[in-house]
Amino acid sequence: MRSFVMLTLGLLALGRVAHAQSAAGKGYVEGVAQSAFGNVTSQSYGAEGGFALTPGLWIFVEGGQIRDVATAAIGTAAQQIAASLTDVQPAAVAYRVQEPVTFGAVGLKYEMVASGKAHPYLMVGGGLARVKQNVTFSVGGTDVTGSLQQSPYFVTLGTDLSGAFNKPMLTLGAGVAWPVWKRLVLDFQYRYGRIFADDQAISVSRAGLGVGVRF
Repeated sequence: MRSFVMLTLGLLALGRVAHAQSAAGKGYVEGVAQSAFGNVTSQSYGAEGGFALTPGLWIFVEGGQIRDVATAAIGTAAQQIAASLTDVQPAAVAYRVQEPVTFGAVGLKYEMVASGKAHPYLMVGGGLARVKQNVTFSVGGTDVTGSLQQSPYFVTLGTDLSGAFNKPMLTLGAGVAWPVWKRLVLDFQYRYGRIFADDQAISVSRAGLGVGVRF
């Protein structure tokens, strides 16, 4: 969080000495599609919008979903349950682990002096992430997740393998906004997020493309 505060103050200082206007308009909105990678590789989708505070300095809001950020810890816990199921019956046991994330964040975006049509930028923000723990188990090809507490398994999944939780999320980013036609803009972007989960912080990077308009 100290890095978040320092970078925010730095962006505010840069905004006061910005020399160039942003691309046409006082606001923008865009849809975003990204590849997400970190503990696992998946996809992320969402939207972003914002408005200019001063030339070059914007407030942004983003929201979206990352399909999977599953950590090694949840995989290990699921493997232990699978081993227990193997011990109590002879059929083949399999499991599937997935941790989708829904998130929202708000922050500051500093758009640097344009080079030709390109508008490179840096951004920092914070928000909230909701992490859902989706773990399923099958025995002999049949999904038994909903009946694990019954005979012959007698297994209860803990909070490390079920349910959902909400935690703060830090977002850092960089990219290049490229006006392509009138107010249509392509946003080539990279985002880094860190979710401050209790047992193990979750880091995930997102790289992709935003398509939007400025108005």
